[in-house]
Amino acid sequence: MIFEELGIFEPILRALKAKNYTEPTPIQAKAIPPILEGQDVLGCAQTGTGKTAAFAIPIIQHIQKQIAHSRNRAKIKALIVTPTRELAIQIDDNIKAYSKYTDVKHAVIFGGVSQGKQVNQLKAGVHILTATPGRLLDLHSQKLLNLDAVNLFVLDEADRMLDMGFIHDIKKLLKILPEKRQSLFFSATMPQNIVDLSRTILRNPKKVEVSPVSSTAETIKQYLYYTNKMTKKDLLLHILKDHQITQVLLFSRTKHGADKIARHLKKSKIEAAAIHGDKAQNQRQKALTDFKANKVRVLVATDIAARGIDIDKLRYVINFDIPNIAETYVHRIGRSGRAGEDGIAISLCEPEENAYVKDIEKLIKQKITVVKDNPYQQTEKPMNAQEKKEAEKEKMRRKQEFFANRNKNKNSSSKRSPKSSGKKINRRR
Repeated sequence: MIFEELGIFEPILRALKAKNYTEPTPIQAKAIPPILEGQDVLGCAQTGTGKTAAFAIPIIQHIQKQIAHSRNRAKIKALIVTPTRELAIQIDDNIKAYSKYTDVKHAVIFGGVSQGKQVNQLKAGVHILTATPGRLLDLHSQKLLNLDAVNLFVLDEADRMLDMGFIHDIKKLLKILPEKRQSLFFSATMPQNIVDLSRTILRNPKKVEVSPVSSTAETIKQYLYYTNKMTKKDLLLHILKDHQITQVLLFSRTKHGADKIARHLKKSKIEAAAIHGDKAQNQRQKALTDFKANKVRVLVATDIAARGIDIDKLRYVINFDIPNIAETYVHRIGRSGRAGEDGIAISLCEPEENAYVKDIEKLIKQKITVVKDNPYQQTEKPMNAQEKKEAEKEKMRRKQEFFANRNKNKNSSSKRSPKSSGKKINRRR
């Protein structure tokens, strides 16, 4: 199948050709026709399947038809809501590319930066707005944007929205939007809470689905180091002694972990930066810009923050933490070896992650090459249920002890108040 067969009009086809897009991906082939027909769509597709184009292309076509004979100032006709700033920026970049030969005006808004520039764009007139929930509701409450003309609504990455605690923001938003609209709902997974949410948004939707990615590109070489939890950082430094390993995207399970890894690398004279949801937008953009410019050798990211990061010719991905969802591994390493380029994926596995590796190998139907030349071999065994319980107890005990000591220090310092020290000085006088 080619794009011409999907009913896409010439200006967009010209833009797609400029990007060397000829054949639609499965999600595009399934989603574009019903969206063009005006149906609500429930889509189940991971990031990296071409999902953005699946909704952006028909939206641009709808908007162009609506504004073709209008000379009024542009009003927001389509609203796309997505969980992260990086993903919002990427969606807007794609809309810019696909709408190049149309009259469609677009903008993106997100938190973590001054709102001034974004407000000016909105005042100038926008047809398609891509937004993160917080900034969207904030500007609406300030009466700086109007959603009364929205007739196309997209909720993207719905599962991540819920994971990040945006459910209340989504419910507030649904009360603001016009009831008469076409709605598109996309999620990588479809647990019951996501299905329930989709029912509050969609009317008689067409369900489109592509199977989760379960295979890795043949151009990506995969390597596995078995090690212990306490030696992971030492092993990472050992691997990075190879100076041919440049521009590494490294995955951490948590935000705190990402910061710790970046600090450890910097102390070891390796240029590194962390990127995650707690970082200010300007920090995240700087880290990403420096990484693309090879000023930063290692970009440490969480899975959520990495959504929307697309780096051409990225060769190295390192899993500092093995993901507990096998499909996540496939998506992580798929950021290397793109467009026929070679990629190398390296995973560091501690005992508690051994089971995750088995799940990954079962999904991808191949064994990952184990590196034998490893000075930090795994010598410990995974904990059994009782040991895990005891470890959690000890962790909780240490946590309580830490906060108790901190409160104790606070109380003792508050007793030495400025007023009492002042009295002592007066007595000396």
